[in-house]
Amino acid sequence: MSDNITRDIDRIINDDYKERLSSIISIIPEKPGCYQYFDSKGTIIYVGKAKNLKKRVSSYFNKTLDNRKTYVLVKQIQDIKYIVVDTEEDALHLENSLIKQYRPRYNVMLKDDKTYPSIVLKNEYFPRIYQTRNLVKDGSHYFGPYSSIHTARVMLQMLKELYPIRTCKYPLTPETIKQKKYKVCLQYHIKRCKGPCEGFQSLEEYNENISQIKEILKGNISKISRLLFDQMKELSSELKFEEAQLIKDKYDTIENYRGKSTVVPPMLTNIDVFSFTDNEKSAYINFMHIGNGAIVQAYTFEYKKKLDEPKEELLGLGIIEMRTRFKSNAREIIVPFIPDIESSDNFQFTIPQKGDKKKLLELSEQNVKQYKLDKLKQAEKLNPEQRTTRILTTIQKDLHMNILPMHIECFDNSNIQGTNPVAACVVFKKAKPSKRDYRHFHIKTVKGPNDFASMQEVVGRRYTRLLEENQELPQLIIIDGGKGQLNAATEIIKSLGLLDRITIIGLAKRLEEIFFPNDSIPLILDKNSETLKVIQQLRDEAHRFGITFHRQLRSKNQIASELDDIKGIGEKTKTILLRKYKSVKRMKEATENELKELIGETKATLLMNELKK
Repeated sequence: MSDNITRDIDRIINDDYKERLSSIISIIPEKPGCYQYFDSKGTIIYVGKAKNLKKRVSSYFNKTLDNRKTYVLVKQIQDIKYIVVDTEEDALHLENSLIKQYRPRYNVMLKDDKTYPSIVLKNEYFPRIYQTRNLVKDGSHYFGPYSSIHTARVMLQMLKELYPIRTCKYPLTPETIKQKKYKVCLQYHIKRCKGPCEGFQSLEEYNENISQIKEILKGNISKISRLLFDQMKELSSELKFEEAQLIKDKYDTIENYRGKSTVVPPMLTNIDVFSFTDNEKSAYINFMHIGNGAIVQAYTFEYKKKLDEPKEELLGLGIIEMRTRFKSNAREIIVPFIPDIESSDNFQFTIPQKGDKKKLLELSEQNVKQYKLDKLKQAEKLNPEQRTTRILTTIQKDLHMNILPMHIECFDNSNIQGTNPVAACVVFKKAKPSKRDYRHFHIKTVKGPNDFASMQEVVGRRYTRLLEENQELPQLIIIDGGKGQLNAATEIIKSLGLLDRITIIGLAKRLEEIFFPNDSIPLILDKNSETLKVIQQLRDEAHRFGITFHRQLRSKNQIASELDDIKGIGEKTKTILLRKYKSVKRMKEATENELKELIGETKATLLMNELKK
């Protein structure tokens, strides 16, 4: 690529719209989906698919571009929108439908108007099964579309190997079969067909195979999969490994197909889908229009709440606005709940409970939730304090506190194998670690491993000192432990007169239960709760801080005890050695000359002799 192009790209990156595009890219999720690029007139100029939307879209805005076409495209991008889907294959199908709908200028390779292949079970006597791109409403059953011709061919090949289905185009009827108008072909002789054309196979037996094929194509293949698996094990036990491998190939194909997904079943058409979510300030609504087995329109928008409007009213407003804007005349509207609009002769509402329509509603809900999350991330990126306030407000609400927990402290005891008992206190301010306020404690008054008494000592020392020095007190104290440690710490807090001013809780390790003083019933928060995540972060940080200090003490004491046993090595010499070598192992690795230079010839000889023992 030439230097001129590189310099032009730098100019693009510094243009006025760079900040807007960067803001959009920063909140794009790392999920599969389709992205759309718009020019200054609001026209879609490119549609693409991605397994990871964030990485793919970001790649267009690197300083070095792959080719001139990409450079020209990036130069015109003024806005970016995207639709989240479940799988990469969903993204492929959605990309196809969007390109056909909008015909973007820069999608040169995809302007052939070809549809993706489907598999059809033809509505005829002794039904045939074959690949097609044309969907005809003649009572036939269509399955797919498939992401590639190869996928459809593999599936057809597998089905034909599993079941003897006719491939001929004879117009079979009971009369023509009775009249012996047709003769069996090569497929019969190689056992790929049982010869229904000459009456060698009954219609009932044939249709039994067809019903199983339908189940496989629908994805209901557990029974077939188990059958093949059993056959594979049986052949393996008989040491027929080549035959077992053939069955395994079929089994693997079925298992891979089980995960197949399509955005929209091909026979669903002219349907509107709406989903809804909200928060205290806004309502978010996603609209999707389904036409010809594809998502034709997809749009998410936001209503700013003025009063405490019910969700039924807000969804009703959204449905009217979107159907008017996109001129939709769909007679079926899929919704999560009945909106504040009466059904009419023009349309009816459906709340699906299962099946393909339920999947469409779930896809719409996924997009509206992602839109809401993106809006929140964007606002918090512009105002980081907003995120902090939101998290602290959530903690305050979940723990039933009177004030925001701007200052939180967490305590943990470290008493491994009864040696070097210590404790740690970590401090979070505005939901972030304040490491300069972390404190270590040597347990002074407690003999032996006693977590309850140790917790009382540490908490008492900590807050007695804060009170004496008139320092800032926390709004929330977290005790790493269950009811026992919590009760011990609560006694001290109460004796200091702080129980009415500070909320204190205990976090039990086994089920992450939160205990309150004088309450035997724990609070169990959702594992994805932001409150629980902050509390766990505090607990883990206190544990890490305490364990690190405990290990340092054990290592230092172990080294010191070994040197203490050597007569002639005093405290001053021991300090010099520890400062230089840190461990006995390193002292052993040092040369005699190094030790003589450090502590003198006599002491060095004495140390070397003792270390060799």
